[in-house]
This record gives sequence, structure tokens and C-alpha cells, in this order.
Amino acid sequence: MDFQLVKTIFLENWPMFLRGAGMTIVISVISTLLGAVIGLLIGVVRTIPTPESNRKRAVLKVVNAIFSAYIEYFRGTPMIVQAMVIYYGSALLFDIHMNRFAAAILIVSINTGAYMAEIVRGGIISIDKGQFEAAHAIGMNHTQSMVNVILPQVIRNILPATANEFVINIKDTSVLNVIGVTELFFQTKSITGNNFKFFESYFIASIIYLLMTFTITRILRHFEKRLDGPQNYDLVGNQMQV
Repeated sequence: MDFQLVKTIFLENWPMFLRGAGMTIVISVISTLLGAVIGLLIGVVRTIPTPESNRKRAVLKVVNAIFSAYIEYFRGTPMIVQAMVIYYGSALLFDIHMNRFAAAILIVSINTGAYMAEIVRGGIISIDKGQFEAAHAIGMNHTQSMVNVILPQVIRNILPATANEFVINIKDTSVLNVIGVTELFFQTKSITGNNFKFFESYFIASIIYLLMTFTITRILRHFEKRLDGPQNYDLVGNQMQV
């Protein structure tokens, strides 16, 4: 590999690489946040205790079946296929011509939501049942228990998995080039169409992807440590004098 050629390609095309990286980051950030919200809502609903009322029990069963089908489909199919089905299917079946950027956000968000739903459900299940019982003992209903006692712990516990989803989304946005989204992979493909230097151009793209994921990982780990708090605590109180 000619590193001088790599340098030349980067200097000649850095605005395209930069625009592609910027689009990748924007899609990843927005989609991860929306996916986390979707996953949080679905995860909470899927852990609702079975109601005593037959009608409520039937409704909850139907809702859980719909959510289960959604999760199984989006976890069991590649995102590249989902992108093709959603973007082109909406135009062919419903005559809805989606904006490519909006379609990208939708595709990555609902894909992330399916994974986050299982992460949240696992986080809720991992909380000791005694905390639910204690919350109910002081008069809290299920919603109050979740909001005030359970979810604050769950959100902290699932932060590493959420960060991992963010990193995955940065890489998986590359599949959106099939619907014409001008993210980093699409821009690199355009560059190689002009210079026919495939290895050198994609090597630059790989370095940019690595820099983005490495930076995001370190930032998120910093916040995780901040949330953990200090390892040692000083107990402050009144000391009895003899």
C-alpha cells in the first residue's frame, strides 16, 4: 500500500469523508436515543404483571404478542433487508415516498428499539423482587414503583448495553447506502467511483469509523464512571464526645 497515495486521496476528498462521517454520527445519535425510548416503553409493558380482570388480561396478551412479533422480526432479519423493505415497500404498497434521511432514522430507530426492548426487559427482571414488594408495601402501584424505584436502577444497569448499541449503529449505518443515504460508506463509494483506488479509499474510511467508535466508547465509559460515583465514601455525622 502506498501511504503517500492514501494521504493524497484524503487531502483531495476530505470534505466528502467529513460529510459522510457527520451524517453517520447524526443518524446514530438520533436513532439510538429514539430506539432507547422505544425499547424502554416496550420493555416496561412486557413486564407488567398479569391483571386480574379478564378483559385487561386479554388486551395485555394481544399487546405482548404484537411486541413479540416486532422484536422477533427486527432482531431476526438484517438491517439491510429492513431498509429495502421499509423504504421501497412504503413507496410500492402505500405510495409513500419517504425522505432518505427520515427513512434512515426510522429504520435504525426501530431496529435499535427491538434490541433495547429485550435489554430493558432483562434489566427489569434482574432487579430483586423484594424491591417491588417493598414499593407495593408502602402504597405504590405498579407505575409508581417502576418510575420511582425500578427504572432509575434499570437505566444505570443498561447503560453499557446502550453504549454498545450506539457503537453498533455507527457501523451499521453503512447498510443505508442501499437506499441512497449519503453516510460515510456511500461517500467512500462515490470517491472510489472517481479514482478507482478501492483499497486506499476504504482504508481511510475504516480509520474514520475506528476513530468515531473509539471516541464514543471512551466518552460513554467516562459517563458510566461518573454515575458510579467514588469508590470510597466519607460518613459525615455528629460524633459523640466523651
